[in-house]
Amino acid sequence: MAEDKRHHEDDNDEGKSRLTDKRKQSLYFPEDMLAEIKREALRQDRSLSWIVQQAWRIAREDIKKFPSINTVGDDDEEEM
Repeated sequence: MAEDKRHHEDDNDEGKSRLTDKRKQSLYFPEDMLAEIKREALRQDRSLSWIVQQAWRIAREDIKKFPSINTVGDDDEEEM
């Protein structure tokens, strides 16, 4: 029988229960950014995953405001 790597998480923004997936993922960071994340993880005695997850939770509403790369008429591409 396969192990279920999801767990029940009760502390989300809406206070509702949800299942989260605990599978390993590969993320790629520039060397200097990764070094900074590692220093912060060491300072806080936390894992790299925990630091990145907290950063996402803090920044996600701002990141959702970014335009899609597929946005028609993207002025940034014309300037390059």
